Amino acid sequence: MTKSVQTAKPSLFSLPLFWPMAAAAGMVEAGAELSARNLRFLAEDEKIHHGLKPTLASKNQPLLDLRTMVFRDYSAAQSKALPTIVDAPYAGHSAMIADYQPGQSLMETLRANGVTRLFLTDWKSATLDMKDLEIDQYLAELNVCVDEVGGRVNLVGLCQGGWMSAMYAARFPHKVASLVLAGSPIDTDAGDGPIKRMAQSSPASFYEELVTMGGGLMLGRFMLRGWKNMHPDEHYFNEHVDLYEHIDDPAYVRKEEAFASWYENPINLPGRWYLQAIVQLFKENRLAKGQFVALGRTLNLKTITCPAYLLAGEADDITPPPQVLDARKYLGTPAVQITSRTVPGGHIGLFMGSRTLKDAWPDIAAWIAART
Repeated sequence: MTKSVQTAKPSLFSLPLFWPMAAAAGMVEAGAELSARNLRFLAEDEKIHHGLKPTLASKNQPLLDLRTMVFRDYSAAQSKALPTIVDAPYAGHSAMIADYQPGQSLMETLRANGVTRLFLTDWKSATLDMKDLEIDQYLAELNVCVDEVGGRVNLVGLCQGGWMSAMYAARFPHKVASLVLAGSPIDTDAGDGPIKRMAQSSPASFYEELVTMGGGLMLGRFMLRGWKNMHPDEHYFNEHVDLYEHIDDPAYVRKEEAFASWYENPINLPGRWYLQAIVQLFKENRLAKGQFVALGRTLNLKTITCPAYLLAGEADDITPPPQVLDARKYLGTPAVQITSRTVPGGHIGLFMGSRTLKDAWPDIAAWIAART
């Protein structure tokens, strides 16, 4: 199998959609029969890449159905604790990253470790009528959610949800009791990584053209291709070989299907929102520099004085650790009230990796619960 796939790889390297068929053709050329195993592989590969949808794992209740999100309540019955809102990333994938699967869920982990009044921002895929929404609209609806649960909360920002949470805390410091920034690019000039290099080296016109191609939206499928192209061998070749080799292993297949239901289903972003983020945050680093304007005010991260917890992945090439950990230079929080932690692994593992959920997030949950 390995030899035949490698034979087919070079001629179809630019056409990953056809790789399963290329693998089959390679087996035929090598004289192998297209057995039931091969057919199972082709059917499963098609299912993984085109037949699954993201699903939240834990029991919850939709509390608000807003234009930009469904605000979900994961609270324990009768909890009187200070509310905690997990601000999921709005960066091309769904909030399933925070509630991945039973036994491997950030929401489940927080609940089980003392964060009993708990909510999640489940951001919606942008439709054409949302193409001109800006970051302000998303902050305003987050503010509606905060007011809905009492007007003062703990904020847990994941990736993009972290810079939005930091913006919110700078704009409404009296409404945020504590702030967790996990894999969140606060200082986008810090460190080095492919996202930083791409954002800074590509002209704004490149991103504007992508938005134009999407009819005013940044289409999720465009972003998915970009992420996969950061590691092309892994996504366009190795994953097909690995799936074929494990096609008779139900546990492996279930694991692949769970991940694909999230990863292979990207969501669209408003074009105006996306260009704001690329230009003002990643090219110009306005948030860290105190130059970003949100809801009528220029934000200064020094106005954030609540306790803060900074979590970074040592192998994170999406948000390199300095982009997260350098936040301590900009926050107004006293140094003794800032906790910084770097854990093994990459970006996605910060939010749904079994090791980090077991080793890091229970401590973060206890840190949050101590402030409620």
